[in-house]
Amino acid sequence: MKRVSFAEFGGPDVLRLVDAEEPHAGPGQVRIAVRAAGVNPVDWRIREGQFRESHPIELPAGIGLDAAGVVDEVGEGVEGVEIGDHVFGEGSSTYAEFAVLSAWARMPEGLTFEEAAGYPSVVETALRVIREVGVQPGQTLLVSGASGGVGSAVLQIARDRGIAVIGTAGAANQDYLRSLGAVATTYGEGWVERVRRLGQVDAALDLAGSGVLRELVELTGDPRKVVSIADLGASDLGIRFSGVAGSVPAALDEAARLISRGKLHIPVEKSYTLAEAAAAHADSHAGHTRGRRVVVV
Repeated sequence: MKRVSFAEFGGPDVLRLVDAEEPHAGPGQVRIAVRAAGVNPVDWRIREGQFRESHPIELPAGIGLDAAGVVDEVGEGVEGVEIGDHVFGEGSSTYAEFAVLSAWARMPEGLTFEEAAGYPSVVETALRVIREVGVQPGQTLLVSGASGGVGSAVLQIARDRGIAVIGTAGAANQDYLRSLGAVATTYGEGWVERVRRLGQVDAALDLAGSGVLRELVELTGDPRKVVSIADLGASDLGIRFSGVAGSVPAALDEAARLISRGKLHIPVEKSYTLAEAAAAHADSHAGHTRGRRVVVV
């Protein structure tokens, strides 16, 4: 089978489309014929070697965590899923023709494989950081870097829970944020004052790592009311850095419920082929994403 792999840490150019042995489902796993794989910032952070000390990996290695596809192997002890089912979930080395998933759910009706591949990690992350920042119904949550996948999910989940949201993004994405129920404003010079004019901020999320942590503490009044998923220096300011996943199966079930109720929709901004994985990483790293990017197999 074909899969995207890297033999050394580095930039997008280390990614190669290679022939590899097919993986097989072990106990508690399923294998899918991949139709699409989600492109997440954690993918290029792994490729760059940012986690090689905390989470060593053996090279050469595959890349990718999220995928959607058709079940073609069911591991020992797995119940409730059959060969031929359409599922989306999380596993490893998902930029490939076949991948093994350790967590999955049936795709909601009406969802395409490309759309489904964009949900697993971002919804788990969104649910986790909303929980960790402690924001409650009736309060206001500020989301810095709100137009990407996680931001899109946070805005919609928060609004569904009765939480008001203020989102910052580039000028081109202001209408997009408003369409998701946020009060939108641009980042850049004067953004703190623009947020202040919109009202009190009870909690804040840093989703972009754009050097705004001190300002988020200033706006909330307490570093314990700020959570970052993108700035590794957060702990130096007493801010929680959230990087450890919670229950992915529970997040997938919640994603399926929200999608089925029409309460969650994350658009696919751009699709790439396996051979274009390097371009997908370069674009993801550049930011300014509206929704999700996916690799189509």
